[in-house]
Amino acid sequence: MIEELVKLKPVYYEFNLYWGKMLKLYHHGSSVCAAKVRMYLSEKKLDWKGHYIDILAGEQFDPEYIKLNPKAVVPTLEHNGEIICDSTIICEYLEDTFKEFPIRPTNPVEHSRVLYWTKAVDEALHPACGFITYLACHRHIVSRLGSDKVKAFLESTPTMSVTADWHETKKSIVRKGMKAKGAHAKLRLYDHYLKNMEDNLEKNNWLAGDSFTFADIAMTPYINRLEMLSMSGMWTGGRMPRVENWFKKIKKRPSFKPALVDWLPDDLAEDMRNFGFESWPEFAKLLEIEI
Repeated sequence: MIEELVKLKPVYYEFNLYWGKMLKLYHHGSSVCAAKVRMYLSEKKLDWKGHYIDILAGEQFDPEYIKLNPKAVVPTLEHNGEIICDSTIICEYLEDTFKEFPIRPTNPVEHSRVLYWTKAVDEALHPACGFITYLACHRHIVSRLGSDKVKAFLESTPTMSVTADWHETKKSIVRKGMKAKGAHAKLRLYDHYLKNMEDNLEKNNWLAGDSFTFADIAMTPYINRLEMLSMSGMWTGGRMPRVENWFKKIKKRPSFKPALVDWLPDDLAEDMRNFGFESWPEFAKLLEIEI
């Protein structure tokens, strides 16, 4: 089995009192999907034990971990002998299993709005986020592994992972950078969903209505990712004031810091900030944003 890494971050070792079994989450500090689940756990006031998987060092390709998650991605939840994969499914499982502190709206219309956002994240925004994160930052981090280890890292990615073509896409990003096929389209798609948020927040206090829901949790890591990459100019400076105000409210929630900030290693946070800052002028030019 994968050994649990000791980290200089808060780790929660309390027990889940619902079934007498501890929730175990395999996760990583920079993973948007893992952050989504950590935030959901926090909003549900559930205790959990973390198993940290360093996805930038290739620990997700450990054969023992792939037995748990064949896609070789994080997060993976272990509870009461069951293994649950895929972040949206994990959050729905938590909502169905633990009834206290409900997050799912009881109003069918609001619930349908939540499903719009979770579907958009899973089908479109998450692949775009993975692409942009590697484009702006992670390709530089992976390159530090050295040519032989970079090759092994890229070849270890399963064919079916973040997307059906992620194996070849990741290779292209790492090797070609901004010349990788689809780079411009992914950035514009990301901007499209920010504009959807801006329009939606004109009518509602939160993304699905007047209450904080899974829709807000689902989008939080993807907006935070842009800020981590020094790309908050996509909504600040008067470009999308409602998104800016929404994110300010999100960051005030008690769940935000422990779920999205505390697990990110300081050196990785610095890399993402610096590499993102270097990439931002070219991204801003593509989006016709003055800087």
